[in-house]
Amino acid sequence: MLSLLGLLGGLALLIVLTIRGTNLFIAAPLCALIVALTSSIPVFVGDSNFVTLYMQGFAGFIASWFFMFLLGALFGKFMQDCGAADAVSHWIVGKLGRQNAVIAVILACAILTYGGVSLFVVAFSVYPMAVSLFKDANLPRRFIPAVLAFGSVTFTMTSAGSPEIQNWIPIKFLGTSPFAAWEVSLVVALFMATFGYWWCKRMINAAVANGECFEHQAHDPVIVERKLPHPITGIVPLLVVLVLSFLLHDSLQQLALIVALGGGVLVLVAINYRYFLNIQEAINVGTTGALVAIGNTAAVVGFGSIAKSTDAFQTAVELMTQIPGSPLIGAAIAISVIAGMTGSASGGQAIVLPLIAPHYIDQGVDPEELHRIVAISSGALDSLPHNGYVVTTIRAICHETHQRAYWAVGALTVVVPLLGLSLAVALFSVF
Repeated sequence: MLSLLGLLGGLALLIVLTIRGTNLFIAAPLCALIVALTSSIPVFVGDSNFVTLYMQGFAGFIASWFFMFLLGALFGKFMQDCGAADAVSHWIVGKLGRQNAVIAVILACAILTYGGVSLFVVAFSVYPMAVSLFKDANLPRRFIPAVLAFGSVTFTMTSAGSPEIQNWIPIKFLGTSPFAAWEVSLVVALFMATFGYWWCKRMINAAVANGECFEHQAHDPVIVERKLPHPITGIVPLLVVLVLSFLLHDSLQQLALIVALGGGVLVLVAINYRYFLNIQEAINVGTTGALVAIGNTAAVVGFGSIAKSTDAFQTAVELMTQIPGSPLIGAAIAISVIAGMTGSASGGQAIVLPLIAPHYIDQGVDPEELHRIVAISSGALDSLPHNGYVVTTIRAICHETHQRAYWAVGALTVVVPLLGLSLAVALFSVF
């Protein structure tokens, strides 16, 4: 009982501290320490002490995903510095019109995310355009984080074919491909995109009706007037990432994403080199952004490593894998809950899949169906306030507070994916 109370209390405190603005590098270890102490995990003594367990989770995640985060960050920063991201964004705006600011930002994020740009850095690339569009349309800027997140971490991040790591981690444990169960994935993605956009517009329209409008900030990005490359030069590198990931996933598995992103970076530099403003600065900023993004996520994964070492966690996993009915429901609940505890879709998958994948495969569950359920369910409760992406997007990129911005983010990145997950389970059960 004490272990369970400590686990729930530590998670609740982590969420509260995050909402109050505490740095994740401080909040996550502190809350993990509370979980350890209430579960009789020694702080320094023995092989399985708090420091060792926390750092195993922290360092293990970085060791597994550093190159993906690095290349994704460089790809996103290069897209921004050479103007390719702006060119693609302006092309979308030109087709849709500035009056459709919300859908323009969502589509820009979706194209970049599904094209291989790490979701952690998509927001950096699209944020300047989002500010400009929201300013022109006089929309409340507190909704910018929600719009960026919805376009990045919902219907694109966990869909079949996505190069994002949340769609690739299951491959290692299930022997599937990134295109697993693409038919159901397509239906669910269309549902999430349509319903989420309707809800997003409804929230924004309600705020405007209440008198909210755009608010200027001193640190708003300045859009530099410059000659931009042709939009096709931004689309070709995205296609390179998709094609390479498709061709190499059978032979290289997870490592195919490194080759795909690396190829995208090289092609992007080759065809847009003369448009770069300062490639050295882009490298420096991109690598720093990668370290911040992976560090925030790893800090929460460290918390998850302590949590999974507790008796309460092991009991919870056992109970969730024994839920009666469809095994996919049990898998969906298990992944959702643990991703919520760790505050990370990728971190939650990395922790839970080694425990539950053999269990469900032995039960005869279709690996492709399980892959898609794992991917979609990991992208729901993971977006609670302490999630690394949520913290980075709201605070570091958009300069907002959780109190102002999170509730719209939670609606679009927690509730909508949960509805999509329910639809996926229902479709697999019927067909």
